[in-house]
Amino acid sequence: MPSVRYHEAVMPSWNIHTAHAERILARCNPLDLGIEDANAFLFGNYVPDIYVGFMVPDATLHIDYCLTHLASLETIPVPDADLFWDNYISRRVAKTPAGRSLTLGAWAHLVADQVYNGRFRAFCYERDLAADEELRKRKQGDFDSFGHSLRISAHVEVTPELKDAAKRFWAYTILPDDVERTARSANAIVDAGAVQSTYDHRPLLGRDWLTETFDACDERIVTWLKAWQGLAGATSRVSAADVRSALAS
Repeated sequence: MPSVRYHEAVMPSWNIHTAHAERILARCNPLDLGIEDANAFLFGNYVPDIYVGFMVPDATLHIDYCLTHLASLETIPVPDADLFWDNYISRRVAKTPAGRSLTLGAWAHLVADQVYNGRFRAFCYERDLAADEELRKRKQGDFDSFGHSLRISAHVEVTPELKDAAKRFWAYTILPDDVERTARSANAIVDAGAVQSTYDHRPLLGRDWLTETFDACDERIVTWLKAWQGLAGATSRVSAADVRSALAS
């Protein structure tokens, strides 16, 4: 069977990213996590995929998945969320609440891809499964069915503050028209979430695997941000290593 391109091999769908943002904002006081603008945080959860070409096919630019996700070129790439944290949260702090929240959302997206891709890589290794087109379809079918079951409702609101934050995003500028396009794509996915998935496939991962991965991802994001906030009073720059040390203590 033909090999699939590395960026098609595995990544959560936007309904799953939306669900993570929704659950985190509902589960916690956003300010306890350093999230000052919930709308910008939600949008940030889509940011790394905007210019990849799948979710916003009419975007102005194209940037490779491995560049936007800081991942190595592999069949199942695992983003480097710690590198993103150090580059764009620890060393460069956005100047506005929307900018900071958008950046945290983008980091949360990388964590989600890291968790899902890392677990899927282990799943394939344990079963000696080759990343071919059949495997991709089965995996994507499971993600689609799971995503449709999450009952998401959060819509991005395109505001001047959001457009400004996107324009000033440290990693790369997100153009105003692409903010609009992204919001339309994300909101359409939310609206379609109430419709049962019609993906015809042989299940691969199973509901338990997806639910456990979803919960582990949420826990990773929440515990990390709470640990960061616990350290933020001592220093304006908190590295990924600092947070990891706090979590280990």
